[in-house]
Amino acid sequence: MAEEKSHPPASADPTDFARVFAEIALRSKHLVETRLAEQARHKGKEATDELGVGKAFSELAGKLMSDPFKLAEMSLRMWQDYFTLWQNTVFKASGGEAPAVAEPGKSDNRFKSELWQNNLVFDYIKQSYLIAAQNIQKSVSEVEGLDPKTASKVKFFTRQYIDALAPTNFVLTNPEVLKTTIETGGKNLLDGLNHLLQDIDRGDGKLAISMTDPKAFKMGENVASTPGKVVFQNDLMQLIQYQPTTSQVSKTPLLIVPPWINKYYILDLRAKNSFIRFALDQGITVFVISWVNPDERHADKTFDDYLLEGPRAAMDVVKKATGEHEINMIGYCLGGTLTASLLAWMAAKGERRVKSVTFFTTLIDFSEPGELGVFVDEEAVNGLEKKMAERGYLEGSDMASTFNMLRSNDLIWSFVVNNYLLGKEPFPFDLLYWNSDATRMPAKMHTFYLRNM
Repeated sequence: MAEEKSHPPASADPTDFARVFAEIALRSKHLVETRLAEQARHKGKEATDELGVGKAFSELAGKLMSDPFKLAEMSLRMWQDYFTLWQNTVFKASGGEAPAVAEPGKSDNRFKSELWQNNLVFDYIKQSYLIAAQNIQKSVSEVEGLDPKTASKVKFFTRQYIDALAPTNFVLTNPEVLKTTIETGGKNLLDGLNHLLQDIDRGDGKLAISMTDPKAFKMGENVASTPGKVVFQNDLMQLIQYQPTTSQVSKTPLLIVPPWINKYYILDLRAKNSFIRFALDQGITVFVISWVNPDERHADKTFDDYLLEGPRAAMDVVKKATGEHEINMIGYCLGGTLTASLLAWMAAKGERRVKSVTFFTTLIDFSEPGELGVFVDEEAVNGLEKKMAERGYLEGSDMASTFNMLRSNDLIWSFVVNNYLLGKEPFPFDLLYWNSDATRMPAKMHTFYLRNM
């Protein structure tokens, strides 16, 4: 029998790589041109540190330098971990077994691939990164003398920096990406570059990462498909009344107040998970506010306007449509905050028109906003006010970026790897479709919210 010769797959041919990477270089020209155009639009504008990050880290550096023994202790702790990792790696390379020096948290999905565990080199890269990440975060949290706001800011942006530098985010240090690149002859990188260019075009020169496939959803068909009609409209909202699904309905109607930073259909994503459809099937008459996507014409709209022209006006329309003086209410997110404010205002006036209210994901006590506090201190709010003054509103994408940073590995870097490095299409997910469908916020209203809540 003739000896069989193994041949590399055609996709791994060097000429294929050369062709693909030549095409990548050509496509990259558009990326550079887009970036230059973006810089030209901002020419003459002074770069500002609106969040005061530089100042916070300067204070951190000063505290570290004032205690050299503590700094040396932190460094020694990290290098001891590195030495142990090196010993364990050498031992495993010779056929032995050794425990991990650093492991990802249970909720950390970045290193789930077996290639991170079974390949000695990538296991070493993974643990090296985790040792650095864990020690840096621990060291930052141990620094004494920083005021609470500065300490919170330093911890938050240290984590952003560490997350950005994870080996999973780079072609040469991500084994899954390397494997895919070899198998496809680099086509994944070309597809990823195309996705990147599309997202930059979609963001008008800024990167707007696609979290889901927008072409997979169509309003009224497979998202927000529960039948209803607009029964009222003013400058700030439309009021939708949904078509009943039962022959008889209960006496008290339901008014839902969604957030104004996203669209109205959060409770009507798909038929099988639609709360609105469920409520209709229980015989409840449902009304939902659909907020306007404001522009410069709404710059002077206030929080009071949202309260009076939103749920307060809707209550009168519901009464006219159903004949019922009392209603039940649901407030979702910012819509819940507005609903709570409305109820307090009505109580002060002696109005009793709400039988019950339910709050979904609503913040009412703002004394401890958590990591969101990084974005609402005096420096940050001043920067936002200047930004909003230029156009009269805050772009919805700016608010979305803030929330994405709170879970950057899940809501930013996982999509960078999937879309740009692996070259895959984003998975169609109704909740992320809604999350990406952000709206703008009028300057005066948003300023009031930031400064008074």
